[in-house]
Amino acid sequence: MPLLRVIRVREETIVVICDAELLGKKFRKGKIKLEIKESFYRGREASMEECIEAIKEATIANLIGSIVDRAIEEKLVDPKCVLKFGKVKHAQIVKV
Repeated sequence: MPLLRVIRVREETIVVICDAELLGKKFRKGKIKLEIKESFYRGREASMEECIEAIKEATIANLIGSIVDRAIEEKLVDPKCVLKFGKVKHAQIVKV
């Protein structure tokens, strides 16, 4: 199950979703570094359905791991905009 964290700041709803086994790991692709810090990415366990609903409500979303494929299936993320660190996928959504 993915970990889901929702942060509300003024008018923004920030949704952070990460596969639990990725916590604490670091990835690199060329000059791009991705560090999965527990202080930011740790959330509560949630179903994929809960995560998708949270993404739909988000103004900003940060997604790492299996949730990215599901978000692509739901047409919430364009697959051309996904960063891949080996098998690990990362996507960000900003609604303006």
